[in-house]
Amino acid sequence: MKPVLSVVKIGGAFLEEPGLVESFTSAFASLEGHKILVHGGGQRATALSRRLGVEPRVVDGRRITDADSLEVAVMVYAGWANKTLVARLQSLGCNALGVSGADAGLIRALKRPAGEIDYGFVGDIASVNAPGIANLLAAGIVPAFCALTHDGRGQLLNTNADTIASELAVAMSDKFTTRLLYCFEKAGVLRDVSDPGSVIPRIDAAAYADLRAKGKVAAGMLPKLHNCFQALEKGVDQVFIGAPEMLTPGHAIQTEITL
Repeated sequence: MKPVLSVVKIGGAFLEEPGLVESFTSAFASLEGHKILVHGGGQRATALSRRLGVEPRVVDGRRITDADSLEVAVMVYAGWANKTLVARLQSLGCNALGVSGADAGLIRALKRPAGEIDYGFVGDIASVNAPGIANLLAAGIVPAFCALTHDGRGQLLNTNADTIASELAVAMSDKFTTRLLYCFEKAGVLRDVSDPGSVIPRIDAAAYADLRAKGKVAAGMLPKLHNCFQALEKGVDQVFIGAPEMLTPGHAIQTEITL
């Protein structure tokens, strides 16, 4: 039987409030078995960009990254956000190591070609160094990935954190039973965004198509759900969306994504 690996992605919104950081890191540190953390930092990057006079641009939930925006992303994602989480996890006895895709060549990406939309220095993942990550896990290290990759020629690339989490789970599925968990501020995917209690317990491909057709899925949720289904199609065993409480055994309120 393959060992279980949980790949947990946390949204950058949690980093803006100390109480949310504490609740998430406590739940994550208590999660049993092998685990990988992937985090965002978009809210802090947006705020810092504006303070520096760089107006951020986002299309369909994805950030457009020019040269100035990339500098801000590196400052926030690989710096403040990453080390804030790592320091907190270390205080809880979780041996986290903050990394980007460039560190140890763990995630290589290709700069997205300019098309109808030029996303700038945005990377689409080309390969994941699964043996390198497995070595870290075997050494008792918990990798904490920020949303940056590299092209192997010295260029850092901004890469969607949801996609990084999905690709990591897929790459590790040969040697592990992989669980992909997207944690954010809601208890799950909501049928009515104004009603926090309207959590949809299960979404399959047909239900997703229906929700999209009826305009029931918010723009920021679209790429997340897309990554969920891709992960399942490529061998990930389970995918969930919900609040950090879903990391706690016995917690029942969440959205499971199924094929």
